[in-house]
Order: sequence, then structure tokens, then C-alpha cells
Amino acid sequence: MIHFTDTARQRVLAFMEEEGEEDLAVRIDLRRSSPFAPEYDLALIGPEEVSEEDRAFDQDGFSLYAAPDAAEFLEGSEIDWVESLQGAGFRIDNPNVKPLGSEPPSGALAERVQRVLEEQINPGVASHGGHVSLVDIRENVVFLQMSGGCQGCGMASVTLTQGIKEALQRAVPEVAGVEDVTDHEAGRNPYYA
Repeated sequence: MIHFTDTARQRVLAFMEEEGEEDLAVRIDLRRSSPFAPEYDLALIGPEEVSEEDRAFDQDGFSLYAAPDAAEFLEGSEIDWVESLQGAGFRIDNPNVKPLGSEPPSGALAERVQRVLEEQINPGVASHGGHVSLVDIRENVVFLQMSGGCQGCGMASVTLTQGIKEALQRAVPEVAGVEDVTDHEAGRNPYYA
């Protein structure tokens, strides 16, 4: 179930009244720009914009529609209306979104990736004062963070794609991809500036 708070529900009803059209509903769409911070679109829609596959959720005054995959991903979410100094808008608290690194990587895949980092990758980048840490693994995609001389290094993307990714996928074929989550702008002492 996707739930609107009373404040959010009242705001939607006010938007509908401003539109002045009959039979309006709300559609929520999911944009998976990031698995850790997905973006959502909320829009008022007319009956002609409802698809047969859509799941409907009664919100006590209006209906909410979502495509089946979005409805599944949003299961248990609460939608609120918030106002702050930065502005006002809907905030979606989705219990299915776990922040990157919120739980330490575990399991056989994480152990094998960690072993490659410790035995092959970190000895090489240590010569430049760098270090690579395993942050998370999601759907066989490895998320790494670079530090020391690697953080902010002009060659970090080359090191990642031609060194780290190749070594990991050669040693651990289940690795579907490697993503760098380093804040390279914050690098204080990059090896190559």
C-alpha cells in the first residue's frame, strides 16, 4: 500500500480543485536514476491516461495510479507534503530504498571481491598513496570508494575501468559491473591532478 499523509492528501485535493477538471487522479512514476536515490514523478492525470495494467490505490478523495513495477517498488511508502526554507514539495519515504553502504557487504561474493581488493588492487594503488574500499554490492554490481592518492586523481576513471574492473571481473566472473561512488571533488592530495 502507498499512503498519503493527511497534509499531502489535502495538498493534492487543493491542486485538483485549482485545475477545475472532473475525475482527476494522481499518477506516480519511478525514474531509476540511481538505485540508492530514485526519483519520482507525481502528476495529475485524466481518466484517459490510466492504463489497464496500472495498479490503483484509493487515497480517500482521489485515486493514485502506478505501473506494476513502480507499485511494487513503492510498496509501504508514505508520501508527505513538506515545507522548508528550500521550498515545498512532496517527500516520499520508501522503506525499500536502502542507502549505499547502510549495511556492510556480506556473503561469498563480497568476500571474493574483498580478497581481490586486498591482494591485487590495493597493493598496486598503495604505491601512489591510494586505497580502494568495498562499499556495497547490489544485483552483482560492485560499488567502490577510492581514497588517498586515488581520490581526485585525474587517472581514477582509467584505473577503475582498465585496472580494477578488469581484475575483478576476471577473478570474480559474477561481477556484472563496477561503480565508483567516490567524491573526487573532495580529493586533497591526488596522485595525478
